[in-house]
Amino acid sequence: MPTPSEPVAPVIGWHFDNSYARLPAPFHSRVNPTPVAEPGLVLFNRPLALSLGLDPAAFTGPHAAAGFTGNMILDGAEPIAQAYAGHQFGNLARLGDGRAILLGEHLSPTGQRFDIQLKGSGPTPYSRRGDGRAALGPMLREYLISEAMHGFGIPTTRSLAVASTGEPVIREQTLPGAVLTRVAASHIRVGTFEYFAALGDTDSLRILADYTLRRHYPEAAASEHPLLAMLHGVVDRQASLIAHWMRVGFVHGVMNTDNMALSGETIDYGPCAFIDAYNPATVFSSIDYHGRYAFGQQPGIAGWNLARLAEALLPVLHANPETALAQANEALATFAERFQHHWILVMRSKLGLFTAGPEDAALAEELLRWMHQTRADYTYTFRNLAPDASSEDSGFTAWQQRWAQRLSRQPQSREEVAQLMNTNNPAVIPRNHLVEAALAAATENNLTPLERLLTALADPYDETGQPPELLNPPPPGTPVCRTFCGT
Repeated sequence: MPTPSEPVAPVIGWHFDNSYARLPAPFHSRVNPTPVAEPGLVLFNRPLALSLGLDPAAFTGPHAAAGFTGNMILDGAEPIAQAYAGHQFGNLARLGDGRAILLGEHLSPTGQRFDIQLKGSGPTPYSRRGDGRAALGPMLREYLISEAMHGFGIPTTRSLAVASTGEPVIREQTLPGAVLTRVAASHIRVGTFEYFAALGDTDSLRILADYTLRRHYPEAAASEHPLLAMLHGVVDRQASLIAHWMRVGFVHGVMNTDNMALSGETIDYGPCAFIDAYNPATVFSSIDYHGRYAFGQQPGIAGWNLARLAEALLPVLHANPETALAQANEALATFAERFQHHWILVMRSKLGLFTAGPEDAALAEELLRWMHQTRADYTYTFRNLAPDASSEDSGFTAWQQRWAQRLSRQPQSREEVAQLMNTNNPAVIPRNHLVEAALAAATENNLTPLERLLTALADPYDETGQPPELLNPPPPGTPVCRTFCGT
């Protein structure tokens, strides 16, 4: 265990139990964060701290910034960088935490286990000649979008803090440096399994599979085939997760296999964004030249990623290779049906449908086709749907009449329908032009626009008192069409 550096931290409630650090050497490398020149606390997530059982009052003064940049090792932490691989735009590469260090696993008062990771904390053995640092803008983006996803009720890693380093980061230009403190159910990825599969290290693969089973799928342990049951569980969680991304118009942007977490959480917010005008071919990432990770491609890419997980698991899935392959294919074959199941559930909720009808999928798809043809704003359209609202668009009016007839065949009242819709169609999303403006202001030491967005996104289904610019589509000429990963 590394020796904590001075100054000594106050008692703030950390309770580390670092099970991943106790795994054998191939899983990680022990490495301390690299100290920074002038640590300063930029953002601190008080509600998250409280939910973790931490004392927010203790996160003041130099101790907080020192702990959130790695200048001070938290009591009980055992810093490591994790090894993993990943298919990046379809090409397998050996990766690992090149600019992130896992401090350890914190146990909350309810016994939940959370990874506490510093992102941008300096070079590691996996940095591949990189500086291991991060710029302030991308770290603030991850903080903002991950907290928005939490507000939407979508499984996600979260952000406890962003701290400035007082040091420049050289990318295409010189930028202020920062470190993000990320909280996750774990950082076990599809790429973690691929790493050991590519090495032919079956022993480590089995250790990883058993560890993941215990940590995230303990209910599968009683199954006749525990690892197969776990694979089915991963498939279902991913199907549900992607369906909820589609519910709010989220485009991840970099769905590489190292960015798919076995826990079922959304992880790694790089060139992510939210669609404005509905188009399933929407791409924001500046490096996604061929639309591999476009909005409408996300379900298919999730299935592709899961196939890579199943391939990696084959040596430990069953002693008989033919049986292992058959079991893997059986699990993978359920993804499309599972995704459709979750997708129609979220679309029914967006349309105020409490009951199931055979025409529901077609009803949702017809609306989406109309939105695509007319370039209607995705969030605004769903939030403002009403069965009796007037429209001069004959195509929409015809659809609206079919929707009203469908609503009439369920017993729920108009008020109940509106409540269901308003708890599944957000009023506020992190509009891309607002996010970019807030990040630009923050790099000039003006956090007001960012804090306003964070406040609104803490309860994104409540439009009460929200200014029009947070509720309406972007003005003509302002939509953001390209985003950058910040690495």
